Amino acid sequence: MRKRNSVLRLSISYIILIIIAIGALYPALWVVLSSLRPGASLYSEHLWPDQFTFAHYKELFHNKQFQYGTWYVNTLKIATLTMIFSTILMTLSMYALSRFRFKGRQTTLSVMLVLGMFPSFMSLIAIYIFLLQLNLLDTHTAIVLVYSAGSVLGGFLVKGFYDTVPRSLDEAARIDGASHMQIFVRIMLPLSRPVLTYIALTSFAGAWVDFIFARLVLRTKEKWTLAVGMWDMVNSFQNSNFTLFAAGAVLIAIPITILFIFLQNFLVQGLTSGASKG
Repeated sequence: MRKRNSVLRLSISYIILIIIAIGALYPALWVVLSSLRPGASLYSEHLWPDQFTFAHYKELFHNKQFQYGTWYVNTLKIATLTMIFSTILMTLSMYALSRFRFKGRQTTLSVMLVLGMFPSFMSLIAIYIFLLQLNLLDTHTAIVLVYSAGSVLGGFLVKGFYDTVPRSLDEAARIDGASHMQIFVRIMLPLSRPVLTYIALTSFAGAWVDFIFARLVLRTKEKWTLAVGMWDMVNSFQNSNFTLFAAGAVLIAIPITILFIFLQNFLVQGLTSGASKG
């Protein structure tokens, strides 16, 4: 009886997982196949196209009206710089808040916690005026600075990770004559690879797909990001060229997919190294 119940539970679990997999993969497969389908229609009687074409991908880069290649380079630059600066700022700030005790520490944590409770778009007007005063509107510098600085408010995950690292490691290193910087670089960074991987991935993905702030700051078409450019593409054609939009969406997904696969290996290495050193 127990064996029958366990087999039934296992079967139900597999059925649920298959349904979830189909629900996740089918839309992605539909978009990929739509990008390879001739024509521009959103509707098609068959999922699998009768003919395959790469004309939509060629049009993205050859049609000067879209400037898709420029948008792609802009987004890649912004997302990469945001990933680097966000990881550095969040790691250093949360390490200081976790390992050191100084005046105003609790106040800083409380303020960060309260600010993190509010949606980020509530501060768009204030940020816009601030950037206007600094003459940073319509620049990629403004985008990178706001993305990187704003990521620090969500650094409690990093602080919680550092709080779990035994202080005996710090004390042993201090006895051996190591400085705070040496402790951070040689001990904390190797142990924090899993959380650093998570920060890097989420920072890159957030900057890669963001639309609201980029649409507010970037006014020149040559400086747009992919999200703004793709929105303008749909708005200009009134949804009449879906296959072209699908081709652009497929190319957008490639860097995030590659980055996730690449960082996934480092995530496993970081977990194993952290476990062995802990």
